[in-house]
Amino acid sequence: MKKEIQELVNKGEMLPLMEEFYTIQGEGFYKGTAAYFIRVGGCDVGCHWCDVKESWDAELHPPTETSKIVEKAALHSNTIVVTGGEPLTWDMTALTTQLKAKGLNVHIETSGAYPLTGVWDWICLSPKKMKLPTAEVSAKAHELKVIIFNRDDFKFAEEQAALVNEDCILYMQPEWSKRDKMIPEIVEYVMANPKWKVSLQTHKYLNIP
Repeated sequence: MKKEIQELVNKGEMLPLMEEFYTIQGEGFYKGTAAYFIRVGGCDVGCHWCDVKESWDAELHPPTETSKIVEKAALHSNTIVVTGGEPLTWDMTALTTQLKAKGLNVHIETSGAYPLTGVWDWICLSPKKMKLPTAEVSAKAHELKVIIFNRDDFKFAEEQAALVNEDCILYMQPEWSKRDKMIPEIVEYVMANPKWKVSLQTHKYLNIP
């Protein structure tokens, strides 16, 4: 990557854009609502069950001017979801400032592994064992979405729930490939611990992106 482009990426004035699309939010608190997704490349958290591993290598995704990303997003929806990869790998200040200047609601889906940058209306924290979230992201999260791959993840979920604020909404979501096995256990756990809610990847059931 050319030095001048790398400098713009480092400042968040360009971002490695993997894809952008208008769809229905499939998970968490805003499931079922229309939203425009901005998927940013780059992630070193390394979840073995990740369903967008092609997002990991930022070099595969072209540095795109943040202003152009914003202009396109504003044509489609009042709600913008920034996801990845891990979006907090990059400085989100320029992107979110420009989106907010257009009066848009700006959400992020993050593992919280990096310092929080940007201005957010909604923070969905989905922590990962391989690279734990920062204290700031945990404290500011609006929803905690823990992916349940096996029984050990229930303990991890409770550990992470102890770190978020008291108003944070708590979700357990089965990892897609383990859903048949883990959904009955999640249901049983949530019934016994009703501070938690069940989240499903409804977009996959609906067969939409």
